[in-house]
Amino acid sequence: MAEVIEINSLEELQSYQLAWNALHLQTPQASFFQTYDWFVTFWKHYGKNQQMRVLIVRASDSTIGIVPLCIVKKQHRLTKVRVLTYPLSDWGMWYGPLGPNRSATLFMAMQHLRNTSRNWDAIELCWTPDHSGTGDVTRRAMSAVGWQPQADPYQESSVIRFAGSNWDEYRQGLSKKWRHEIGRQTRKLQQEGEVEFIRHRPQPASQGDGDPRWDLFDQCVDVSRESWQASVTQGNTLCHGSVLGFLTECHAHAARLGMLDLAILQFNGKPVAYQYNYYSQGEISGLRMGYLTSERDLGVGKVLLSKFLEDSFERGDQSLDLGMGDYDFKRRFRTDVETSYRYSYYPWNAFRAQGVRLTHWLKSRLTRECQENETKAKPAIA
Repeated sequence: MAEVIEINSLEELQSYQLAWNALHLQTPQASFFQTYDWFVTFWKHYGKNQQMRVLIVRASDSTIGIVPLCIVKKQHRLTKVRVLTYPLSDWGMWYGPLGPNRSATLFMAMQHLRNTSRNWDAIELCWTPDHSGTGDVTRRAMSAVGWQPQADPYQESSVIRFAGSNWDEYRQGLSKKWRHEIGRQTRKLQQEGEVEFIRHRPQPASQGDGDPRWDLFDQCVDVSRESWQASVTQGNTLCHGSVLGFLTECHAHAARLGMLDLAILQFNGKPVAYQYNYYSQGEISGLRMGYLTSERDLGVGKVLLSKFLEDSFERGDQSLDLGMGDYDFKRRFRTDVETSYRYSYYPWNAFRAQGVRLTHWLKSRLTRECQENETKAKPAIA
């Protein structure tokens, strides 16, 4: 017989650490953000003003799935709305239930939420893949308990696919101007001094590695402090005081799990650019990148990215998610654009949430109309 156990504190959750770790290994495309260590670290730093609702799905005396959820209070115009959601908080692009059977896990989780006292005003399951994947599973699970979800595009991410290609083929796909610019800037750096590319991706501690290379982490932070990121007063850049402690703890966990991936470009022995990522099952999640403002004219950021991509092709990586934001360099380097969705449910009697529902619906409609108008405006190809 299947049952759902609800966990509301880290103390209660600790007894399910082994089950969580085992399910993470069985979850397709699971990321570092879905690990037990990331969740616990996140909760220690940011869980104070949130309510934990981790749902443990069990059947035949074994844990078959876990749905990490939390309640956050979001300010909407004149009121705060209690939103039940995943605990990702926009650190990554994707999130979802743990375990190989996401359909059964989500159905049991929704049924549990349907049958327990409601202490939330709205459900917003963001960071969900498109309708053909986990999104369809989410829609069916919510519909099965009598909730009609509203699906809206949530975020777009630029992705570089490595599989099925090589560096030379990929490079030829870049614009002629960018190929020339990268080549010119690389040669200029090499002519003016010593250039060193350092890539660190440790194996797990369970395999005798797990080296965090704190010296390289410190170099990433130092570059961030001497870049435009230091001027961001409200944000979560790598050097920002409000997140540095959290990211430092995550760094140690990612290295121990073999899920850390970072790169440094040094010029005459000085770090001038960095890329900081997490790695899982051949897929790289870009977290932060930056370069020294004083070396901008040398194009150190583009040089580092090109060396990073060439190295990833040689390693046989599957993909690099450059993250959210439609920056110019992302448009030029990416091979795909992926969209995550928000699956929402607003109870008719939760009056504080109805305004949010209407806002999301209007934004979604306007987005679709803009896309349709852009498509109509494009000239036909002869």
